[in-house]
Amino acid sequence: MEFSIKALAPAKHATGCLVLAAFGKDVLLRAGEQADRAASGALKRALARGDLPARAGATLLLHSVPGVAAQRVLLVSFGERKELGAGAFRDALRGAANALKDLACADATLALLDVHVPGRDAAWHVRQTVLAVREAFYRFDQLKTRKKAPVPALVAVTLAQAAAPVTLEAQRALKEASATAEGVALARTLGNLPANICTPTYLAEQARQLARRYKLEIEVLERRDMDKLGMGALVSVTRGSRESPKLIVLKYRGAGAKAKPIVFVGKGVTFDTGGISLKPAGEMDEMKFDMSGAGSVLGALRALAGMRAPLNAIGVIPACENMPGGNASKPGDVVTTLSGQTVEVLNTDAEGRLILCDALTYAGRFAPEVMVDIATLTGACVIALGHVATGLFANDQKLADELLAAGEDAWDRCWQMPLWEDYQEQLRSNFADMANIGGRPAGSVTAASFLARFTRKQRWAHLDIAGTAWKSGRDKGSTGRPVSLLVRFALRHAKLR
Repeated sequence: MEFSIKALAPAKHATGCLVLAAFGKDVLLRAGEQADRAASGALKRALARGDLPARAGATLLLHSVPGVAAQRVLLVSFGERKELGAGAFRDALRGAANALKDLACADATLALLDVHVPGRDAAWHVRQTVLAVREAFYRFDQLKTRKKAPVPALVAVTLAQAAAPVTLEAQRALKEASATAEGVALARTLGNLPANICTPTYLAEQARQLARRYKLEIEVLERRDMDKLGMGALVSVTRGSRESPKLIVLKYRGAGAKAKPIVFVGKGVTFDTGGISLKPAGEMDEMKFDMSGAGSVLGALRALAGMRAPLNAIGVIPACENMPGGNASKPGDVVTTLSGQTVEVLNTDAEGRLILCDALTYAGRFAPEVMVDIATLTGACVIALGHVATGLFANDQKLADELLAAGEDAWDRCWQMPLWEDYQEQLRSNFADMANIGGRPAGSVTAASFLARFTRKQRWAHLDIAGTAWKSGRDKGSTGRPVSLLVRFALRHAKLR
């Protein structure tokens, strides 16, 4: 799907479908007013009949409107104008995009850029429009033998603005959004693939393909390399599996050699049974999504490389399976991490922090400006924040503030949780430097506190995406979060707009 942005008169533009915004029963904005005049008031008469509810996301489709060159006109409600916020704006975009999916048109023109959300700039509106359309049109059916017969694909989308010229800022926002959408789609597809396909080896091959396409540097460490380095925590998680673990290092260089990189570390457990501390059978199939942190890192690097962002970024992905078996780690085992610290493994289902602690230590050798890890780490975070916000922990408040602001900007929001030293007491062990769990209280906090012991020399943040990386039930599938957040954070951190 190709996106473009143009200054044009919407009523005169020949297109398969012209999408216009409406507020309430009779309020059309500049583009809509122009089209309504050309149609001798037909659009406002349709609104006056009450066929379009004043609910963000409701739509009304009109065919062959006199005076309008488009084959169809789709009116989309943005609710009541005085109540418009970022959430309602996105609801309206999703409603419009879902309506377009059912139409047999190859191209569409969205004249929605004159809708203004207070506190948001023009670039934000462009980014959100592109991402909402791409999200709605994402489809994962590559493993089905009977694919749903699609209507003619929407291949071209024009974002129309009534006033000329199209600014450089808008063009940059379009380029960023298109690249970000590609990264989100990659993360979603990797998450949706079953664990018998998306193995650690498969993730490594996807990283190699990205490296070839975008001329990135790549290194993949094997089990023997991890053993030689002393990654005892990471290797311990892999012992019950026949799948070979990988430590994937992918480097994007868009700035000078002296510019310190941002390092993203993504949890890549391609399937998590819990190991000897076996999970219940119900919904265990969703543990294929336990590599969503890894998918988001690959997606973010694809986006940054695709838009040629002038910054340096490195992705570090510990990829493995967590399986039971005769050689699997047992509760009570003590392992030595790459940092030299020892860990008593009280629960083998708390494996994410074990692979991350060694990956974070390894990532420190790149002297990062900042380091952010992304992981489906704890069910406790789902209980705390549900499926709306990602949990954010940080040892540096400025970094936390940057991530919070980037999340608001991307509308891929996170919420900061405490990382006080008080919680470290729960990780006390009689037999090692620390235990890998701290009991049921504050489970997401103690998991982050564990990782904090391996990042004391770095500006570091942890994103717990257990509640936001995928959906369950009828809409089961990967969301691609938090790729948009990571991309916006990287660009803002590099002082780009």
